[in-house]
Amino acid sequence: MLPATLVVGASFAYLLLFAVASLGDRRALQGRSLIGNAWVYALSMAVYCTAWTYFGSVGRAATAGIWFLPIYLGPTLAMVLAWLVVRKMVRISKSYRITSIADFIGSRYGKSPLLAGLVTLITVVGIIPYVALQLKAVSVGYAVMTKPLSEPIAGQGHWSGDITLYFALALAAFSVVFGARRIDSSERHEGMVAAIAFESLVKLLAVGLFVTYGLFDGMADLFARAGAVPELAALLVI
Repeated sequence: MLPATLVVGASFAYLLLFAVASLGDRRALQGRSLIGNAWVYALSMAVYCTAWTYFGSVGRAATAGIWFLPIYLGPTLAMVLAWLVVRKMVRISKSYRITSIADFIGSRYGKSPLLAGLVTLITVVGIIPYVALQLKAVSVGYAVMTKPLSEPIAGQGHWSGDITLYFALALAAFSVVFGARRIDSSERHEGMVAAIAFESLVKLLAVGLFVTYGLFDGMADLFARAGAVPELAALLVI
């Protein structure tokens, strides 16, 4: 169990992302883009590895072993077929200045505003559970680090004492400041991409390398220790 002040203080370090995003936007205005680099772009793609990965894929791997891999079939196929499918979608979007999936589908069927509105509604309803999952992951993660193991994680309390609310407000502020500020299909959101790439670098160095080579003696040691536990060894077998 960690002190709540330490966890909250470490969380405030993430405000550094605001500075990184601001720097990215300023450099873009000066014509010196920070994201015009293949490494930065690759790191920004790790936005896919969010709380959904930690509380979804890892949990799935802990119960089903390597069968968690099909979760990644979607993004993998998207990248494999990008040259044929995604490139065409990008070309159409730029030609018709399309800024959303609702506009894209509506434009393909006679620019129907009714269809575009229906797609928007379906998208909002479909994305709410994922947003809720992200916020739930923040809440559970905070509880795991700050509460004794004997104390149940789920608990009812006043809404003002829910740390998830303040994380949600901070995320909303970040999205408003560095996200979709203008409805323009050519806007690149360079500050946000730079911040995501920086966060991915922190995950790789501070989390990945520290856990693999700090807490353990490398990948071989990790798999050896997992293989020594019968329950975990069974998960590594196809």
